[in-house]
Amino acid sequence: MSSKLFEGLTLGGLSLPNRIVIAPMCQYSAVDGNATDWHTIHLGSLALSGAGLLIIEASAVEPEGRISPDDLGLWSDDNEAALGKVLASVRRHFAMPIGIQLAHAGRKASVRVPWQGNAQIPADAPDGWQTVAPSAIAFDPSKEHAPEALDADGLSRIKAAFVAAAQRAERLGLDLIELHGAHGYLLHEFLSPLSNLRTDDYGGSLDNRMRFPLEVFEAVRAVFPAHKPVGMRVSASDWADGGWDIDQTIAFAKALEAQGCSFMHVSSAGLISTQKIAVSPSYQVPFARAVKAAVTMPVIAVGLITEYEQAEAIVATGDADAVALARGILYDPHWPWHAAAHLGAQVQAPNQYLRSQPQRFKSLLVPNPA
Repeated sequence: MSSKLFEGLTLGGLSLPNRIVIAPMCQYSAVDGNATDWHTIHLGSLALSGAGLLIIEASAVEPEGRISPDDLGLWSDDNEAALGKVLASVRRHFAMPIGIQLAHAGRKASVRVPWQGNAQIPADAPDGWQTVAPSAIAFDPSKEHAPEALDADGLSRIKAAFVAAAQRAERLGLDLIELHGAHGYLLHEFLSPLSNLRTDDYGGSLDNRMRFPLEVFEAVRAVFPAHKPVGMRVSASDWADGGWDIDQTIAFAKALEAQGCSFMHVSSAGLISTQKIAVSPSYQVPFARAVKAAVTMPVIAVGLITEYEQAEAIVATGDADAVALARGILYDPHWPWHAAAHLGAQVQAPNQYLRSQPQRFKSLLVPNPA
């Protein structure tokens, strides 16, 4: 019996060799938004994993859109050149589809890196800045200063920044763009009634709260080549009373699909500090299943997907079209190799590694075309 996990998948005009996606994972290792040698090591390792798609970490579209001062960015010529150097090194040795997640952190910006505690950096500190959001409500009002509510000029500036970053992504030859509409960052902040208390055309009703994320998607889609996919990562639930939920997510998914969205990557949470999440293996898969039932575009499931049979079952039963791995693939960078061995499938590997496969799996690894 063949493995569904290792069947090909098409996102827009992009063909993937299997249905394993490496989710974007912040490395907090950039300098002024510029990729460093760490990114060459990190992305190079993941490119050898055998996964079908690698999505580069959340990359800020303007300096104030970074989560931390150490976040990757794609707002300047220097950012573009630095990431281009990393991509050239990775692609020289291994060919695989590579995309990027474009993001703005909104009110969750200007914080310390995780291993330094994630505390908000004051706006008047040398390495901090004033955050912005749909409304002047802090992520954690007991600990943080409030963001500034974006005015019309601010909305136009940020939309233009997403467009410029998308154009840089195309010049870098990236295969895909994922817009970050999840985890409490700016686009998610517009969607949720807990963070968006505006009274203009961008707040109040569901249609109004969806307006700015949809405008950003439409603007990015217009400048990125039509044959290359543009998708959206969403939080399907705020895990909080009165917040964003799966019904609103489905409405958003339908609106995105009508605008030509190529895929939806379904996560959850991150909007407020008082969220209450029921965490267990595959705990977000029901959200992906509900979205997939409502749209025809491919849907990616993510969240505590760690076991080979678990991943196979998610795609084989039609709960999602693909699964995304994050921390699990950091822990085991050859997870797709091991999954292929377990499920009787094949993955691509560099010629230098072909001799590593055990004799009992002599047809497991096949040469990569790079």
